[in-house]
Amino acid sequence: MRKSRIAYLCSADTMPLGPTRREDAFEHDFLIGVLGRGMHQHGLHIEPAQWDLATTDWSRYDAAIIGTTWDYTTRLPEFISQLSNIESQLPLFNSSQLVQWNASKTYLLDLSNRGVPCIPTLWLEAPKEDAIRKAFDIWQCDQVVIKPQVGANAWRQVKLHREALWPDLSLLPLGATMVQPFQPRIATDGEYSLLFFNRQYSHAVVKKPKAGDYRVQASYSGRDFPYEATALDLQAAHRVLDAVAGELLYARVDFVRAESGELLLIELELIEPYLYPVYAPDMSSEFARGLLQLLDRQV
Repeated sequence: MRKSRIAYLCSADTMPLGPTRREDAFEHDFLIGVLGRGMHQHGLHIEPAQWDLATTDWSRYDAAIIGTTWDYTTRLPEFISQLSNIESQLPLFNSSQLVQWNASKTYLLDLSNRGVPCIPTLWLEAPKEDAIRKAFDIWQCDQVVIKPQVGANAWRQVKLHREALWPDLSLLPLGATMVQPFQPRIATDGEYSLLFFNRQYSHAVVKKPKAGDYRVQASYSGRDFPYEATALDLQAAHRVLDAVAGELLYARVDFVRAESGELLLIELELIEPYLYPVYAPDMSSEFARGLLQLLDRQV
């Protein structure tokens, strides 16, 4: 059985014993613990490695996985540069090219142009009031959601009603912005996430917001539940993945349901998506098998 040392790339604030460790770093501990147990069974040894630590000897590793790099959105150029550096020395999953494409929400425009059903989106260089006001008329809707084109965890995201006063500028996204018609069923049905390893389906969850909110993230008191994906769900997810070239160690396909019942892509997470391991006892073995298959292709 092959022995391989795998670097699991992390941010400094998730590393064990760090002086500025995040309160939610327990998710990092749980995830790397689950992955470590399953990967060990396949002859793989995973260890956390701070992605931006200049003294790291990357030659110690046989491959690197982008893990809990939770600070990358505010340091994107540096992050991409470092990933390219790591990738020049060993296999990296997912690739720096995919990361660069997926880091900006403009990838949704690419996927829409490739026939993937997505939420209609207005792309702006900055959040301009006149353009956003026109969006209500374009889509004949009463509510829109304003998001930064680069961001995570609903950071600087604002839901705006047609009759509302223009919000405080400090609350709005900075720079490149996207505007979408609010999808009401996210408040009731939630958001569906389907997980894939090496393009093979693993498991799914549904994430629901707290009463009166629409944000499904745990930091806004959203909750997640196991979900049994239907044949139509899987068909929609494979349609998304088929539109993306390249090797995908992991991919999380996030959908919302339109009023018509159609599944619309809200996110394709190819950079450190949370994998919801609690709902998939065999997930770590599936992950390890996918990694081994990709490594074998590079021999």
